[in-house]
Amino acid sequence: MTLEFKRLTEVDLMDIVSLNNHPDVLRQMPLGSANFDLAKAKEWVQQKDAQWQQHGYGPWAFLIDQQFAGWGGLQHEDGDADLALVLHPDFWGSGKAIYLEIAKRAFTSMGLASITVLLPPSRTRIKGIFRLGFQPDGEVEIEGARFLRFRLYAAGKPGPSERV
Repeated sequence: MTLEFKRLTEVDLMDIVSLNNHPDVLRQMPLGSANFDLAKAKEWVQQKDAQWQQHGYGPWAFLIDQQFAGWGGLQHEDGDADLALVLHPDFWGSGKAIYLEIAKRAFTSMGLASITVLLPPSRTRIKGIFRLGFQPDGEVEIEGARFLRFRLYAAGKPGPSERV
C-alpha cells in the first residue's frame, strides 16, 4: 500500500462530494448532511485549507495507491488539535496506518503536546482508541451535537495529573 498525504485543494472536488454524501460515512458524522454539493465542497475545502495558515496544521486528503481514500488529519477545535479521519468504506481497513502517520507528524514535526478525538456518544465501539493511548477528557458541544473528547499526550509531555 502506498499512502500519500495531499492538501485538500489538490484533489477532485467530486471525490470529496461523493465521500461526504456516502450513507455509510454519514452515519459516522453527526455534523454531516446528505446535501453536500460542489458549491459547499469548494467553500468547505477553502475553510479546511485555511487552517494550515492559521494554526500550522489542518486536514489532508489521503490517497492510497493513487486513489482518493478520504480526508482527515488535525483540525483546530477550541484550542485543541483534533484528529479527524473520514474514509470511504472501501478503505476502512487502512485507518490505523493513516492514524499512525498523522500521530507521528503531530508529535514530531509539528511538536504538539497532545491531540484529541471527538466521538458522538452513539459510537460505542471505542476500545481501539484506548489501545492507542487516548484517555477520556470530558465532553464538548459543537453545532448542537454532543461529543465525548479523548486526549493523547506526546511521549514526555505532561499528562493531566502532571500539569502545573
